Amino acid sequence: MAQTGVTHRDSLASGAQSGAQTATTALAVNGQREYFQIQNQGTNQIYVYFGAGASSTVYHFILKGATGAADGTGGSYASGSVVYRGIVTIAGTTPSYSVVEL
Repeated sequence: MAQTGVTHRDSLASGAQSGAQTATTALAVNGQREYFQIQNQGTNQIYVYFGAGASSTVYHFILKGATGAADGTGGSYASGSVVYRGIVTIAGTTPSYSVVEL
């Protein structure tokens, strides 16, 4: 039976950035965001900021590096019942990450 009145939004992205401590956008502003998760896939820590301009001195939290590149052991963050819908930026030394947004 087909569901009616159900809206499905999702996206999956991953990224890598070379260079030291330069902010990059992990998630753009999305007024309909219902959930997001970000995981560090690299071996160096990354700094996550809810806003533009993440750096090693401007951040809300740090995601620890993985034991090995893309081995699934890097730090992660998942939104809770209150979901931030603004821009999310990250910074770090050669950050590598994955993002899920619904």
